[in-house]
Amino acid sequence: MTNIPETGRTPRVQIRLIVIQILVLSLLLTLGGRLWYLQIRNGEEYAEEASGNHVQQVVDPAVRGSILDARGVPIADNETRLVVSASRTDLMKMKDDGKAALAKLADVLGMTPKEVSDKVRLCDSKTPQPCWNGSPYQPIPITDEASPKQALQIRERAEDFPGITAEPTAVRRYAAPGKSNTAQVLGYLSPVTDEEIKKAEHTNSPFLRSDQVGRSGLERTYDAQLRGKAGVTRYEVDNLGRVIGKAKDDPAQPGANVVTSIDARVQALSEYWLNDAMKKARQEFDKNTNENYKADAGAVVVMENKTGRIVSMASNPTYDPNAWVGGISGKDYTQLTGKKSNYPLLNRAIQGQAAPGSIFKVIPTTAAVNAGYDFNGSYPCPSSYSIGGQVFKNFESQGHGSITLGQALEVSCDTVFYKLSHDQWAKDGGNKPKKDAKDWFYKTAHQFGLGKETGIDLPNEVTGRVPDRQWKKDYWKANKDGWCKQGKKGGDYVEKIAYENCLEGMKMRAGDSVNYSIGQGDTLVTPIQMASIYSAIANGGTLYNPTVGKAIVSADGKQVQEIKPKSHGKLPMSEKTRADIDGALADVATKGTAAWRFQGWPQDKIPMHAKTGTAEVHGKQTTSWFATYTKDYSIVMTISQGGTGSGASGPAVRKIYDGLYGLDDEGKQDPKKALLPEPQKDLPKIETDGSIKSPKIKPYKPEAPKPSEAPQELAGAPANGRRD
Repeated sequence: MTNIPETGRTPRVQIRLIVIQILVLSLLLTLGGRLWYLQIRNGEEYAEEASGNHVQQVVDPAVRGSILDARGVPIADNETRLVVSASRTDLMKMKDDGKAALAKLADVLGMTPKEVSDKVRLCDSKTPQPCWNGSPYQPIPITDEASPKQALQIRERAEDFPGITAEPTAVRRYAAPGKSNTAQVLGYLSPVTDEEIKKAEHTNSPFLRSDQVGRSGLERTYDAQLRGKAGVTRYEVDNLGRVIGKAKDDPAQPGANVVTSIDARVQALSEYWLNDAMKKARQEFDKNTNENYKADAGAVVVMENKTGRIVSMASNPTYDPNAWVGGISGKDYTQLTGKKSNYPLLNRAIQGQAAPGSIFKVIPTTAAVNAGYDFNGSYPCPSSYSIGGQVFKNFESQGHGSITLGQALEVSCDTVFYKLSHDQWAKDGGNKPKKDAKDWFYKTAHQFGLGKETGIDLPNEVTGRVPDRQWKKDYWKANKDGWCKQGKKGGDYVEKIAYENCLEGMKMRAGDSVNYSIGQGDTLVTPIQMASIYSAIANGGTLYNPTVGKAIVSADGKQVQEIKPKSHGKLPMSEKTRADIDGALADVATKGTAAWRFQGWPQDKIPMHAKTGTAEVHGKQTTSWFATYTKDYSIVMTISQGGTGSGASGPAVRKIYDGLYGLDDEGKQDPKKALLPEPQKDLPKIETDGSIKSPKIKPYKPEAPKPSEAPQELAGAPANGRRD
C-alpha cells in the first residue's frame, strides 16, 4: 500500500473543504444578522412583548389562629364577612383618581363620599385617621359589614365600580363571651406596612402585603404564632393576562391557637365590679375638694399565686376591639386616642403608674427587719411626726400608742414608718450620705422587683419608679436648668420650691425619705407589680413573671407548646419575716382597716389577707388601692381619684372573691356557684380538624343585694377599724 503525504491533498478534497468553510461562514453571517435584527432593530418591540410574560402571585391568606380562655372558650377568633375593598393602584389610573367610582360606592354603602375617600388615602405624619397604613398595592378594605344586596350590586355592575371588589373574607372577631371584653389584654390588628415588610425580608417569618399584624396585647406578643403562613400560587401569564403556566404553589398554613390563663367568666366578673366601683365612687363626696370623686380610671388583676398566671385583667375606661376590624373610622380613632375619653387603649394594669400608698408598707416593714429592727418590738404610733418645722400627720390624725410592726400594718400607722425611715436616713449620713450607706428602704424596693418590668407577656409594660439617690441625681440634672430659671428666693410658693430644687434638688432630704416610707412622694408602681409582690408573699416568697399565655397549640391540635411559669427571683426576706407579715395581713382583713369589707368571710376555711391604701396625689384626688390574697389567688384593684382603699375598691374585690369561691353575702359557700374554687391545671382539647368543644358562657348578672346590705354600703363608714 502506498502512503499519501498529508500535504498532498487532491483537488477534490480541497474543493470540499472550501465549500464547507463557505457554508459555515454563511450560517454564521445569517445567525449574526438574525440576532442583530432581533436585538438591535426590533429589540424594543420584542422586549415590550416579553415584558408582558411575567409571574403573577395569587395570595391565599392564612387563617389566623384563635385566642382561647383557659377552658377553651374563644375570646378572639375569625368569622366570614362580606368585605368591600378598593384597589388604589386601579383608582389612580383613572382620570379623576377614582373619585366618581368612590362616590358611586359611597351611595351603595350608605356612606358619605368623604368617608370612603378617607379610607383609601395613605397615612403619613400629616394625615389624620382614618387612613391606610398598609401597602398601597394591596386591596384597601372600605367596610367589612356589607350586606349581600350591596355586594351583589357591586359585582353585577362591575363596569360602574372599577377597582372595587366585594368578596366573602375571614376577618377577626373579638367575641366577648359572657360580656368579657378583655380589650387591652387582647389588643388589635392593622395592615402590615412597607417598612415592616422590608425589615422582615430576611427573617424566618417574612410578611406578605396582605398580612394583618398584631399591634398591642396578645395579638402583638404572639403575632408570629397566630399569623400562620399565607399560601402563594405563582402563575406565568402573558401580556393579555392569559395563564401560560404554573410556576410554584405554596399552600397556606393556618396559624396556631394561643390558650390563655384568662377565665372569661372571672374576666366578666372583674370588669363588671371594677366599673361598678368606679360608678359608686363618683357618687361619693370628697370633702377635701368639695366635689364628688372623679374616679376617672381603674384596673384590677386576679393572679394565681403558685404560677403567676393571670386569671383576669381589667382596665377602665375600655373599648370594643372590633372597632379596628376592617379599618377604624375617624370617629372611633378620635374616641380611642383622645384626652376626652382618657385614653382607653392604655392597659392600666401594666401601664398605669401611681403612688401605692399604704399597700407599699410590706416593703419598708421588710426593710426595717433586714436593717435590724425587731418585727415584734415596740414602736410609738403618735398622731403626727415632726422633722424640723415640718409636721407629717398620721392618716386621719389618729394615734395608737406603742405597737409592733405587725400592728402598724394592721392599723396602717404612718408615723411608725416615718420614724424608722428618718432614723435610717440619718444613719446613712442624711444630706451627706456615707460611702457605705445601706439605703435599706430603697434597696429592698428594688429587691421586691420595683423600678423594673415584671416580665409579663404583654407589650409596653412600664417600670414604675423607685426614687432612690441615683434617681434624684438624674432627675435634678434633667430639670435643674428649668428650676434655676423659674426659681426665686423671695418669690411665691412655686418659685421658692423651684429655687430650692435648683440648689439642692439632687439631695435625698429627710422629707423625701419619710414620704417614700408610706408609698408617697415620687414613688410609682403598677397594679401588676403589686399583684406580683402580694402573690409572692402568699406562695412562700417566689416572684413569678406574670403570664397570660398558657400554651401554643397547632391548628390541628397535635403540637402543644406549654408556656411554663418562670421566676425572676425571691423576696428579700426570711421565712420567719414572711410568716410574720402574712399573719399581720390576715389581721388587716379580720380586725384592721379592711375588716369592715370582709364581715362574714369564712376565715377558718379560706384565710383572707389584705392591705388597704389611699395615696395622695398633688393636684388630684386620692388614689384607691386594695391588695389581697388567699391561698389560691391575689387580687389588686386601684381606682384613680377614687377615694380610700377599702371605701372605693374594697366592695368590688370582695365581690370578685365571692364569685371565685361561690360565696353568698353571709360567707356560705355553694360549690355549684363557684367559678374557680382552685386554679385550673388541664388545657382544653383541640381536635385534629381544628374544632374545640368549649363550654357556653352566660352573660354575668349580679344578684340583687339584700335590703340589709344597703345602709352599710351607703353610709360608707367602717364597722371595725378605719378606712385607708
